[in-house]
Amino acid sequence: MKLKELTLYTSQPSVLEDFYKHILGLKLVDKLDDELLFELKNSKLRFIRKESSRPYHFAFNIASNKIKEALEWLKSRVSILKNKDDDIVDFPAWNAESIYFYDPDKNILEFIARKNLDNKTEGDFSTEDIFEISEIGIATKDFTEKFKSLTAIPGVSKFSGGDEVFCAIGSEYGLFILIDKNRKDWFPGNDKAFSSEFIAIIEANNTETKVEFKDDTITHKTL
Repeated sequence: MKLKELTLYTSQPSVLEDFYKHILGLKLVDKLDDELLFELKNSKLRFIRKESSRPYHFAFNIASNKIKEALEWLKSRVSILKNKDDDIVDFPAWNAESIYFYDPDKNILEFIARKNLDNKTEGDFSTEDIFEISEIGIATKDFTEKFKSLTAIPGVSKFSGGDEVFCAIGSEYGLFILIDKNRKDWFPGNDKAFSSEFIAIIEANNTETKVEFKDDTITHKTL
């Protein structure tokens, strides 16, 4: 599964424009009064103004060999969210390492270097080493219902996790991170997990599907 496009909501698009364009260096390809569209190598990230928006957790795949370089690059731009005393979090079961930080909306962002992916690069870390959106968090009060709905999409299946509290659904190129918001908060800082609405365009089995999460309900349709 791949996350081709992700639409999120914000009450302050101009502030996020500055952060994603000038701090992370993402390419702004379209701008309207209430909407921003950024483009990475393999994904698009859209923000739409909405006053009632709530924080998200989402992640970017970066070059698999550059987690330490990414940390130094980020330290000059943002404050790092530590896991106890660690700036870099090791996930041996996923053969991956991650760095966490906030954007101005208090969205929890993650750079994750997945060592199973063939995406090594040479030279210093730069924005060019941020390849795609690799995760979007879904915090719900009905874990089983959301799990069944997501895995009903052809080509989408469980990647890792259990059947009640936490589960990653999809592939290393794109994952839905599903949690029971009444039993779990967002790692690593235990931020409260909200059922924050989003729209994702995913690709699985060579087919694109629009997945919408709104009012703690998932809908999806083939495009």
